[in-house]
Amino acid sequence: MHVYDTITAALSDLDHRGYNLDFNLTAVGLECKPINLFLRPEEFEIEEVYRFEGMTDPADSSVVYAISSNAGNLKGVLVDGYGVYAENVSPELLNKLKIHHG
Repeated sequence: MHVYDTITAALSDLDHRGYNLDFNLTAVGLECKPINLFLRPEEFEIEEVYRFEGMTDPADSSVVYAISSNAGNLKGVLVDGYGVYAENVSPELLNKLKIHHG
């Protein structure tokens, strides 16, 4: 695992290491709209997780997930706020994220 001072530094290094897709969270999986890709929880792995605390407000905290998938040997990142996903996400996806969320 690497140590980063900022989200920008983490995203830059991950991109340099091949995590070039930008994933968005949906109710039942991850999507990458530019390449019309959708991954269900069983189709991806969370390789690395980095947490960043908000400077003034803990609610501003974020998590960067480094994601890989054997479906096309793809790598990308998901940036999410703490707990933001909890209400609108399937139990399977929530469990996968929570395992790594701590």
